[in-house]
Amino acid sequence: MDEMEEELKCPVCGSFYREPIILPCSHNICQACARNILVQTPEAESPQSSRASGSGVSDYDYLDLDKMSLYSEADSGYGSYGGFVSAPTTPCQKSPNGVRVFPPAVTQPPPQQHLLPHPSSLPPIPRNSCITCPQCHRSLILDDRGLRGFPKNRVLEGVVDRYQQSKAAALKCQLCEKSPKEATVMCEQCDVFYCDPCRLRCHPPRGPLAKHRLVPPAQGRISRRASPRKISTCTEHELENLSMYCVQCKMPVCYQCLEEGKHGTHEVKALGAMWKLHKGQLSQALNGLSDRATEAKEFLVQLRNMVQHIQENGVEFEACLVAQCDALIDALNRRKAQLLSQVNKEHEHKLKVVRDQISHCTVKLRQTTGLMEYCLEVIKENDPSGFLQISDALIRRVHMTESQWGKGTLTPRMTSDFDLTLDSGPLLQTIHQLDFVQMKVPAAPMLQLEECCTQNNSATLSWKQPPLSTIAVEGYILELDDGNGGPFREVYVGTETICTVDGLHYNSTYKSRVKAFNASGVGQYSKTLIMQTSEIAWFTFDPASSHPDIVFSNDNLTVSCNSYDDRVIMGNSAFSRGVHYWEITIDRYDNHPDPAFGIARGDVLKDVMLGKDDKALAMYVDNNRSWFMHNNSHTNRTDGGITKGSTIGVLLDFTRRILIFLINDEQQGPVAFEALEGNYYPAISLNRNVQVTLHTGLPIPDFYTPGEADPNSSVC
Repeated sequence: MDEMEEELKCPVCGSFYREPIILPCSHNICQACARNILVQTPEAESPQSSRASGSGVSDYDYLDLDKMSLYSEADSGYGSYGGFVSAPTTPCQKSPNGVRVFPPAVTQPPPQQHLLPHPSSLPPIPRNSCITCPQCHRSLILDDRGLRGFPKNRVLEGVVDRYQQSKAAALKCQLCEKSPKEATVMCEQCDVFYCDPCRLRCHPPRGPLAKHRLVPPAQGRISRRASPRKISTCTEHELENLSMYCVQCKMPVCYQCLEEGKHGTHEVKALGAMWKLHKGQLSQALNGLSDRATEAKEFLVQLRNMVQHIQENGVEFEACLVAQCDALIDALNRRKAQLLSQVNKEHEHKLKVVRDQISHCTVKLRQTTGLMEYCLEVIKENDPSGFLQISDALIRRVHMTESQWGKGTLTPRMTSDFDLTLDSGPLLQTIHQLDFVQMKVPAAPMLQLEECCTQNNSATLSWKQPPLSTIAVEGYILELDDGNGGPFREVYVGTETICTVDGLHYNSTYKSRVKAFNASGVGQYSKTLIMQTSEIAWFTFDPASSHPDIVFSNDNLTVSCNSYDDRVIMGNSAFSRGVHYWEITIDRYDNHPDPAFGIARGDVLKDVMLGKDDKALAMYVDNNRSWFMHNNSHTNRTDGGITKGSTIGVLLDFTRRILIFLINDEQQGPVAFEALEGNYYPAISLNRNVQVTLHTGLPIPDFYTPGEADPNSSVC
């Protein structure tokens, strides 16, 4: 009830509505307040004078045009009240409840709200009067009827009357014979107020009375009719009652409006039927609003609980902060004691050194003084022969003693200054930087699937933090398994949110995941992403890992050499799993050189023939025969050489752990090498007499069937 009171007060005077009228904008205002805020349009600014002067369209032109539109058949329910425009540029003031209103056109004080004069005694409203809604500030020009053209809001007036009556005095029981007691309930069906004894005696909850609805007295007072319903009359035809409802204009109309007025061609319905329909629509709308109000109440309860939790957490956090600062102070005091102990040790050490030097110097000075006094006494003697017997020895002693007082003897061994300076700058800076940090670990990152892809034997992954996460992130950890269902391993740690991992196995399925970390710890993993690398190996020669004398062309697929010595060229992909096959065609072959073909470790020697060291497995061939070579050991000489246009095939099978060579689609010799392990790169060596071209992404030759086989036998 108290919350409803603001709905029942006029925005101008701030008091309860008295004879409220409805403005076209659906807002309400007291009739006396409406007369009080009228503004008269100056004649000089009238629409006629504006049009006559040809000075352009003024604000009042819009008022006039808007007014004309209200009389058209396309009107949407504003009737003949006038048209809305922007508020006039006149000084404004505020009503008691803070709403901006425009001052009255006359200077007399506003009429008393409780002593309203009769309308016939009020002065006539001037022509071209304008009124501005004090709530939405939309303005309109009144027609000849003035304020009588606005309908009265009798519903609002009735609600105000009932509300004021409910507040006037306590409700009493209507059945008490002597000294009526205060009512506790009201029966809506009986329309009677009861106290508790009378309710139990006269309205027991059984039989037909059990279905009656009992409500609190205040609610019953509001819902109870204080007086018979007044019959509303038409604003245009004051002697006619409103009996129909115009659907197009959305307003009640009378019979004469249908016969003579603009509503004659509009669709109309019975007033009672539309009354019930709109009541139902309002009740339905109130149900939704009631749900929102219930949610708002629950939300307020949640906020009040949050206030309590915030207070409790604030006290707890404050205690934790005090404890942490006290711990820092204790640590500083302990360090202070350690530093004072160090100063005391330095102090004692300096005193000991100086005191030792004082003692030593005192003894030596006493000896020197004694020698000097003795020598002076000897000089006083007059016995030449006796003097000469001891003079040489005394002279030596004097010189020796003097030399003992040489450089450094009379220099302090210790300074009086303490060579200790307390470096408190970093600690002070740290104290100044002491601040709160996030106490939570980051949320799990989200993999951006549209940007994650695989290419050849490389995988690119991209991720981001959840959009609503505000926790600071210092970096990310990307993990991949071994492509064979093994454990995950870290492949990247850093701040970037995109990473490309090279050197993966071909034809393998990898699982990947990422997590974020900060000073508080490591967060949860993202969802696991499964990626498949290429089934067939596509690669080229690698200029970065090959000898500088090599010349590359054809997108690093064709190579030649500037040197007469053999130089090694490496492929850009390493293999350690699966079956792979590639070919090299001989584009140029002069003077019968010995190019070598095979596989090698990443640290193979680049300035000798392939196979000279233990890092490569190769077949070198001339125009007549071939040899297998590893660690400078030549084996399996086989007839059959190469010429321009020949094709060398290399078949690397890690399932059998063997290496096979082919020349012109025929196997060259037996299985070249066995028991292969680890990573190997495709490799060749050549000199300036040879040019070759690499062909990759080739299927396994038809004659070869991958799988378990006897490594000692040839592949046929």
